[in-house]
Amino acid sequence: MSNHPGSGSFTASIAPWLTVVISAEAVEFYKIAFGAEEVYRLENGGSVVARLSVLGAEFWVGDESAEHFNYSPQGLGGSTVRLIFSVADPDGVVDRAVAAGCTEIYPVANRHGWRLGRIADPFGHQWEIGRPPAEA
Repeated sequence: MSNHPGSGSFTASIAPWLTVVISAEAVEFYKIAFGAEEVYRLENGGSVVARLSVLGAEFWVGDESAEHFNYSPQGLGGSTVRLIFSVADPDGVVDRAVAAGCTEIYPVANRHGWRLGRIADPFGHQWEIGRPPAEA
């Protein structure tokens, strides 16, 4: 039994929300770079809020909005979060993302027991893409 009130049989999850300057462009970029699929999309005057899924791993994308305290890495001059994306084929995922417009920070290699590489997307978010040690 959980000691969290109201949890019942509900399974909790945490999904990052990536704040960007132009969300409609970002959604299309993540489809190309990572093969993301739209699970949910809301449009309002050119602004998009979307929930995306890559092989069942979900994240959200939305526009920068100072009135809601949502700032993009471009607006901040850097990001406070690094995304860890665990996949079976990190070499292939990084190659696809770089071909779509990501910048390689360091190439995929065996490090820290992982098969791991790091990229930055055009919106300023940094992704570590790798395969965990148990699956290496």
